[in-house]
Amino acid sequence: MIDCTMTFYDQSDFEIRCEWGEKGVEQLTSISDVIIIVDILSFSTCIEIANSRGAIVFPYQWKDGSAQEFANSVNAELAGRRGSSSRYSLSPLSLTQIPEGTRLVLPSPNGSTLSLATGETPTLAGCLRNCRAVALAAMSYGNRIAVIPAGEKWEDGSLRPSFEDLIGAGAIASYLKGSLSPEMQTAIAAYRNVQPNLKSLLKQCSSGRELIEKGFEQDVDLAAELNVSDRIPTLVDRAYTHYSGI
Repeated sequence: MIDCTMTFYDQSDFEIRCEWGEKGVEQLTSISDVIIIVDILSFSTCIEIANSRGAIVFPYQWKDGSAQEFANSVNAELAGRRGSSSRYSLSPLSLTQIPEGTRLVLPSPNGSTLSLATGETPTLAGCLRNCRAVALAAMSYGNRIAVIPAGEKWEDGSLRPSFEDLIGAGAIASYLKGSLSPEMQTAIAAYRNVQPNLKSLLKQCSSGRELIEKGFEQDVDLAAELNVSDRIPTLVDRAYTHYSGI
């Protein structure tokens, strides 16, 4: 019997691949030289801003009591929920003044979950702010590059592919060299189509409107800034830090 999962869905005929969420990581990790996690309106942008300030960020999957235990175990501060009284959270704005050397645990059901599922495959966090830098760094690992847009989740826990992460994946891939899967070509085409009105459309998309309604318009503004950073958030020993080489 043919293993349809491996035959049809791993995009192995192409060097530059794109697939969504946890299943995307599952399909592409073992056949990729590097994985790029893309979660534009929260996780990836938070990681870039924190690393730019010299902070080290530990992704953590769960937002429960175990998060504090994990933070204690790595001598780190625990980020709270967006909008909570915590000093740091999944709000990018909350991290713009984080001191150099801070060790932060960042619980996230999307970006953290994906980051911790990549195993031994080199893993980078990419967003619009550092899309060119991350793409150039990714190519130093090898030709087989997987870009994973995180997407959001519906209330039942199922994946909701999101405008912002499709665009973010396309922005990064627009700087990659190699044969492109149809999925990756679609993401690049979408990015190039909206790039002239990027910030406006991020504010109009479903996720952007939700954040603005909740009072987090500045988070969307920060996430929409294009190529303002040369930081390369790299997962080393289960923590993201800026890494300038391999």
